[in-house]
Amino acid sequence: MSSVLFRSLHARFDASGMRGLFTPRKPRNPLLRVALGLVGVALLCVLLVVGLVVGAGMLAFGLLRGALRPRAAKSRERTLDAEYRVVSKPGQPVLR
Repeated sequence: MSSVLFRSLHARFDASGMRGLFTPRKPRNPLLRVALGLVGVALLCVLLVVGLVVGAGMLAFGLLRGALRPRAAKSRERTLDAEYRVVSKPGQPVLR
């Protein structure tokens, strides 16, 4: 029963007038096809170059900011000096 329902819904959707809005169609003229293909490739190249320029700019900004930022002297005051001991868990084998 469900397969008949899905087939009828699919047939109704295919026959609807909305189908033409969402299906891209290639032009029939071969020169226009080639021109649109070249436009698509050019658009991909432009997006690639823009992405590379933005990425390189972000890297350059990060490197410049790190190079120009004044460095604080490392102080021993921030170092935590302590004695530690290993506490074994009960029931665990000793792996030595």
